[in-house]
Amino acid sequence: MLEALPALAFQAVLVLARLGGAVLLLPGLGEADVPASIRLALVLLLVATLLPGLAPGLPPLPAELPELLRLMLVETGVGLWLGLLARLVALALGQAGQIIALMIGLASPLQTDPMLGAQSTATGRLFSLLAATLVLSTGLYGVPLRALAESYVVLPPGAPLTFDQGVEALAQAVADSMALALRLAAPLVLAAVLGNFALGLLARVAPQVQVFTIAAPGQIIAGLLLLGMLLPAMLAVWLAAAGDALILVGGG
Repeated sequence: MLEALPALAFQAVLVLARLGGAVLLLPGLGEADVPASIRLALVLLLVATLLPGLAPGLPPLPAELPELLRLMLVETGVGLWLGLLARLVALALGQAGQIIALMIGLASPLQTDPMLGAQSTATGRLFSLLAATLVLSTGLYGVPLRALAESYVVLPPGAPLTFDQGVEALAQAVADSMALALRLAAPLVLAAVLGNFALGLLARVAPQVQVFTIAAPGQIIAGLLLLGMLLPAMLAVWLAAAGDALILVGGG
């Protein structure tokens, strides 16, 4: 039993490297608002659950330190890559909130957002929290967790990695995230363009009136009312798209 402990500890740390890197970025589970102790407990629970089934396929304890470090770095990189693919799905809703804030005139009141940075708007922060809430409340977090378990079949530890497919998948995920954000914000963008066009015509007809100064409060109020009416439909569209995207992450 004592002789097997070093190999068992190495396998546990190897699994921890991939799972820990992914959980840092997974939507819902990896939010900065979730206490670090809870995330650590979740990772340790996943390691304890998956290790018995994964142990036969894990590489043995390397005899040399460079090989051990290489395995740890590769496993951490794979976990971060899988977590980032899933995180980009959630970021689409936060990006949509950023675009909406710009369109309705709320781009100046900034809020601190751990995921989007210090220059996040109020609607961007709200949509980021909504994304995490929807992922946790609908059970969507189980899809990337299952993908993590299945990744040991597609990307077994110790096997040589090809970066071409990983970079291509990441670039496609970024493009899909931006496309989804623009699709969600499209009604507000269209309304803002039409509203500014109407204000421009009014300014040409009555140049003595301070049109934009007077219309600024109306733009914010009308934008918030329109956002309130469209929010349920936007969340439903994002939830359907997020489910499809996370299934693709698991299948990839």
